[in-house]
Amino acid sequence: MDSAYARWAARWRVPLGFALGIAYLVFSRPTEKLLLAGGLVAAVGVALRGYAAGHLRKNQALAISGPYAWTRNPLYVGSSIIGIGFALAGGNVWLALGFVFFFLVVYWPVIRREEDFLRREFGAAYEDYARRVPAFFPRWPREGGDNRFSFSQYRKNHEYEALLGYVVLLIILAFKLRLR
Repeated sequence: MDSAYARWAARWRVPLGFALGIAYLVFSRPTEKLLLAGGLVAAVGVALRGYAAGHLRKNQALAISGPYAWTRNPLYVGSSIIGIGFALAGGNVWLALGFVFFFLVVYWPVIRREEDFLRREFGAAYEDYARRVPAFFPRWPREGGDNRFSFSQYRKNHEYEALLGYVVLLIILAFKLRLR
């Protein structure tokens, strides 16, 4: 699935995400209740991403432990939960629809492209893994697996940047709320 569209999506996901983020900052209308509820939902996504990053050794080994036993894409599931949380916190249905559209149009092809890479890189091991673990919507694993989290892997994967972004966005929304 390494189509021109998938390559385009992979290349433009960050710039388009920043554009959507700027629109979010301009058009969000947080309330105290929405900020609290959305912030809590987004925190679940940040935690899932962090947990996944502690199990991921990019391009070195097939990640199958921790949240990778529940879904093949816990980083993207976490990102979608963060997006849903901040869409809720923003209090603007158009922003929420924009996030869903962005995720489907930009991230879904990127997920497929990454799966193609993993198939080429890890062959039969990935095929077996893909048969057992759903692509996106998590399912509790049938077997336990190795669930040891590595904080050094978390740092190496720079996942603290997602946590920092979460905190900064919450502060900006809280500040915007106070200005109203």
